[in-house]
Amino acid sequence: MLNHELLAKAATVSRGLTIDAVEASQSGHLGLPLGCAEIGAVLFGHSLHYCPDHPEWLNRDRFVLSAGHGSMFLYSWLFLSGYPDMTLDEIKNFRQLGSKTPGHPELTHAPSGVETTTGPLGQGVANAVGMALAGKMAEARFNTKDHAIFDHHVVVLAGDGCMQEGVAMEALEFCGHQKLDNLILIYDSNAVTLDAMAKVSQSENTAERLDAMGFDVLTVDGNDMDAFLDAYNRAKEAGSGKPQAIIAKTLIGKGIPEVQGTQNAHGEGGAKFGDAARKGLGLPDEHYYVFPEVTEYFANLKKEHDAKFSKWVEKFDAWKAANPKLADELAVTSAFSHTLGKDTKQKTPGVGELFKVIPEFPADTKVSTRIAGQTVLQPLAKLNPLLIGGSADLYGSTLNYIGDLKARDDDFSPANRTGRNIPFGIREHGMCSILNGVAAHGVFRPSGATFLVFADYCRAAIRLAALSHLPTLFVFTHDSVGVGEDGPTHQPIETIPGLRVIPNLDVVRPADPEETAGAWVAALDRTDGPTLLALSRQGVPLLTGIPVKTRREGVLKGGYIAKKETGTLEYILLSAGSELQHAMKAAETLGAGTRVVSMPCFERFDRQEQAYKDEVLPKSCRARVAIEASVPVTWAQYVGLDGAVVGINRFGLSAPGGTVMKELGMTAENVVEAAKKLKVD
Repeated sequence: MLNHELLAKAATVSRGLTIDAVEASQSGHLGLPLGCAEIGAVLFGHSLHYCPDHPEWLNRDRFVLSAGHGSMFLYSWLFLSGYPDMTLDEIKNFRQLGSKTPGHPELTHAPSGVETTTGPLGQGVANAVGMALAGKMAEARFNTKDHAIFDHHVVVLAGDGCMQEGVAMEALEFCGHQKLDNLILIYDSNAVTLDAMAKVSQSENTAERLDAMGFDVLTVDGNDMDAFLDAYNRAKEAGSGKPQAIIAKTLIGKGIPEVQGTQNAHGEGGAKFGDAARKGLGLPDEHYYVFPEVTEYFANLKKEHDAKFSKWVEKFDAWKAANPKLADELAVTSAFSHTLGKDTKQKTPGVGELFKVIPEFPADTKVSTRIAGQTVLQPLAKLNPLLIGGSADLYGSTLNYIGDLKARDDDFSPANRTGRNIPFGIREHGMCSILNGVAAHGVFRPSGATFLVFADYCRAAIRLAALSHLPTLFVFTHDSVGVGEDGPTHQPIETIPGLRVIPNLDVVRPADPEETAGAWVAALDRTDGPTLLALSRQGVPLLTGIPVKTRREGVLKGGYIAKKETGTLEYILLSAGSELQHAMKAAETLGAGTRVVSMPCFERFDRQEQAYKDEVLPKSCRARVAIEASVPVTWAQYVGLDGAVVGINRFGLSAPGGTVMKELGMTAENVVEAAKKLKVD
């Protein structure tokens, strides 16, 4: 039963903290935190399973605030719930430099209790679907008939803005189809968007749309705690095998009569009425006031959470004792493996072990790097049992299926929750955002594939993976004009440079099968951010003139000497990806004073010590030429003002791939010409 009196006071406190924080910073959003305060009281004050003193509890309920602009909703409830690093001082420093209360929740910047970075609307919905997906996988993989160690729910609070974004709809369609019944979507339906009342831009029947997607849908008064609790309990206990949606009708900005119920309540416009609002809410003149009885209530609730956590640990210990192999497997890639206990060592494979399981390619190999990637992936997946993969309806082209692609017998589905391959359908953006949710969940290592040109559809999710330091692995194929006959719509000219400028994203474009092995190992070895593999459709020769060890390990450093000069250094030729073969051939023509440097990953190279970078690219040699089948702008940092880039400054052509490459200047002859011109100039 709800303690109505104390939870109503808690809702009032949450509203007061929000008003004070937004008023102090003269920035922020009042509407959702005030309108959803009763929802927060029920969730954090009664229904969610969480433990502030053990925020990384594997079986906690995940709460995602998709409408991240309403961040004070989350911060106020985390503070009241007793998360140690969400102090009142942090509330007072809302949106200030160095605080743990940034404008939008940030996974790596805000305190524990923030499950994912939100703000770009719709992303949190898709992340939550990813967490629900991971939860169902974890249940199927690790629960036994005697010990159900995973049975948590994922709860996501979204607003009209989230529900209008395409990425949310992609994710919810996927969620309904996959029957992820551990997801509870709460739609804060307050009839307002930022600019105007929602009726200006939407007229759909959201309940019918969600029902058509495969959700159970309930509509309630979100400001009535009893009504909301009843809906929430019905959603948790539905047993229908469907994801759940609660459409909560709320009054935006509730508590500030001058703006509530209007678009003026969305932002900080109501803050100027703060003093009157506090008085109307029954709060004293003191800012950031918390009723002592509310503090006491949550302190007692925290003890209950501690007891639930301890009871789960007992169950987990019994499970671990009965299932040592499963416990070892969970330790392999779990981000929170320290919760497994002192006697279970984390077993993440090291670089040497990863390379060891990948056989060398035969000397006569000439395949695309996507085909090489398929070969490399299989032994790595056996070594990393919690590595999962998805594709946007392109497994036959991206070739990233774990297992037998022809049989397709290990797809994730409602009937096969242990499947390691996720058929996302034609939902590239949703796929990448869902994968981020899987990564944030913390058990599985997610990867997903599409064509590189469609990275433009995925950019928001890729950017958030980088910002959040999530180890999501993007496997994007058909990496250049070598795609050929599909023409300029499918030939990513500007895509690689556009991705390289995203901070904390490793973009790896391997030149041949052995570099592809290095690319996969580099991606799996990195855990502090995402990696994107850009793989070719067209076949590339095995660069046997470079030792296998050099190629594989060179990728780990981002750049390496592929061919060292045998005379006085005159030229440095640089390349990444399939065009490295042309640089190698050009070096033969230019003579003994020519060095070739492979640069499969700019970001990794830039992280090396300066001494290594100077060794690979000595400042004494300024006659440098780079070749890559893309817009050349990102090469300037390596070729300098005196160098040249053989690149492509136009869209592609519809013709066979080799013809297009030659027509657009991707040849050894053009590299030689550019180098000789430098000497003449």
